[in-house]
Amino acid sequence: MRRTLLLASLTIAAGAIVLSAQTPQRKAAPAPAPAAAGARAYVSDETGTEVVIVDPEGGKVVDRIKVGKRPRGIKISHDGTKLFVALSGSPIGGPNVDEKSLPPADRAADGIGVIDLKTNKVIRNYKSGDDPETFDVSPDDKFLYVSNEDPGEMSILDLTSGQMLAKVKVGDEPEGVTVRPGGKEVWVACEGENLVAVVDPASKKVLAKITTPARPRGIIFTKDGATAFVSDEVGGALSVVDAGTRKISSSVKFPAAAAPAVPPRPMGLAFSPDAAQLFVSLGRAGGIAEIEVASKKILRTIAGVGARPWGIALSRDGKKIYSANGPSGDMSVIDIATGKVDRKIATGGSPWGVAVGR
Repeated sequence: MRRTLLLASLTIAAGAIVLSAQTPQRKAAPAPAPAAAGARAYVSDETGTEVVIVDPEGGKVVDRIKVGKRPRGIKISHDGTKLFVALSGSPIGGPNVDEKSLPPADRAADGIGVIDLKTNKVIRNYKSGDDPETFDVSPDDKFLYVSNEDPGEMSILDLTSGQMLAKVKVGDEPEGVTVRPGGKEVWVACEGENLVAVVDPASKKVLAKITTPARPRGIIFTKDGATAFVSDEVGGALSVVDAGTRKISSSVKFPAAAAPAVPPRPMGLAFSPDAAQLFVSLGRAGGIAEIEVASKKILRTIAGVGARPWGIALSRDGKKIYSANGPSGDMSVIDIATGKVDRKIATGGSPWGVAVGR
């Protein structure tokens, strides 16, 4: 993703990979295999124009859907009928990149693509503000709350009328967006400003700003909405936030491996079906940590997951973790019971996010 701030402090151990100032060259995309019945994982390809449909049980790509430029955030509607994907015309930058050297943004490409999961066809593209990165869906499937990275805003999109209801200034480089259970608050992680903005979608106002360690990425709530977990990428930590007081109550610090290993970079978040465990992808450190929610303790770290596990999701039966691994152009299937990678499925491109369908 584009990084513009805090670059001088981000020198890491040897082995860290610096992204090119140009859009990364896409890996060859394997041809789809014949479709078959069974579970499906949907993977967004940031350096391409597709959502890749994967059969994780069969270990193969079964379809590819052209959606538009730079697909990133991806999520299925609560009723299971539609797949939403954030599309952006902003060029891909990286650490130490002079933004003036990048090509101009294609604002006509910005939007939220909608795929009908019965037909696997794009049925609509909503305008949703400049450079949408991620979003969340309201509990009634009527609204989308979208992080617009370049302008530092959260857009509120009415899915019935297709109209944008508001643009709320939240902070620099907003990324993770999560609706607090109950639907009365939307929390937005602003990585460029090291804060989480709490937004009232009814009044369209920021209610509070919670300071976090460096570069907060993702947000996830316990089912009762009482506690939020925030992944702090450069801070190397997981902030535990009391949602009622909007204050950090504790922190889970991920131990750094000995040099020259890349330090853990907490990013994607996913609960086990009973919400007793929380899984956290660790970016270029190549692992996924398992946290016991009650004790806030690290139970284990699953190593060797992929080149850079970012977006993660659990299988419907809760027995597998699927991770999108951008640099290696694949999706890993991890068996939770054994902590082993069952397989890596080549998708091509640069996988960013993953959503799981029926």
